[in-house]
Amino acid sequence: MTLVKFNDSFPAFSNLFDNFFGRDMDEMLNWTRVGTAVPAVNIREENDVFHVELAAPGLKKEDFRVTLDNGLLTITAGSRQQNEENNPEGRYTKREFAYQSFARSFTLPSTVEADQIDARYQDGILHLAIPKKEEARRKAPRQIEIA
Repeated sequence: MTLVKFNDSFPAFSNLFDNFFGRDMDEMLNWTRVGTAVPAVNIREENDVFHVELAAPGLKKEDFRVTLDNGLLTITAGSRQQNEENNPEGRYTKREFAYQSFARSFTLPSTVEADQIDARYQDGILHLAIPKKEEARRKAPRQIEIA
């Protein structure tokens, strides 16, 4: 069997074929995530604490829910906005509803102090500080005497 590349005699079909098979499967199935957006997360490790920063501008502190269940840290948020514009003559009304929600989950290591997690929301960023247990903290190097 011989494979033959199509010439541009049927450009619409050729482009459709190339567009369909030339894309990543995740990109093709993007329609399943319509209306959802997963915010970006930065995770920074220091000697005694993990810092998690989740970018979620436009939300309020009350929109967030942070739960910890059996080592699984889950951050969820949901908001509903309603915009309404009225014409001064009262001839029409335009209403737009916007719903926004997401969930992010992270498996925490057993070396963190789960009962001392601190969360705050400031300037569109949710900040979590997850302290480490004493045995997980990096120790200063020590000199070993040679006998």
